Amino acid sequence: MQRVLVIGSPGAGKSTLAAAIAGHTGLPVIHLDQHYWRSGWVEPDKEEWAAHVAALSAGERWVMDGNYGGTLPLRLGRADTIVWLDFPVLLCLSRIVRRALRYRGRVRPDMAAGCPEQLSWEFISYTARFPWDGRKRITSKLPAFSGALIRLRTPREAERFLATLA
Repeated sequence: MQRVLVIGSPGAGKSTLAAAIAGHTGLPVIHLDQHYWRSGWVEPDKEEWAAHVAALSAGERWVMDGNYGGTLPLRLGRADTIVWLDFPVLLCLSRIVRRALRYRGRVRPDMAAGCPEQLSWEFISYTARFPWDGRKRITSKLPAFSGALIRLRTPREAERFLATLA
């Protein structure tokens, strides 16, 4: 486990798990949200983003969290381990609401500067559809991956996984 990719639904805890993996392994953590968004929730140009992800992925050691499907094939080509948080949709929905309340109007530690927490119906809908739409996008790209795939379906499984790293 030298290049670990943490993927999953919004609210599954990708950033939290990535930070915990980094803490146990000493791998540098890369929160893709911090690199993707520009102040004021401005999205980067697709080519610029792909080049930036290629540069981030070029490192020899990292744990990286985030989906960003357009760059998933590139990251799959560099990762040696995928940790997929495939959690129940109601849990993820409750977590994004709780996160929005906790950080309301403030920037989360794993988010880009100038992007205070917000919650929209569009994001709630995206999260609610993720078990169908997002899972399909992820599974369609996984056959190209040749490393270790760790699929965790509950927070308890995630805790057990972290315990193996201690």
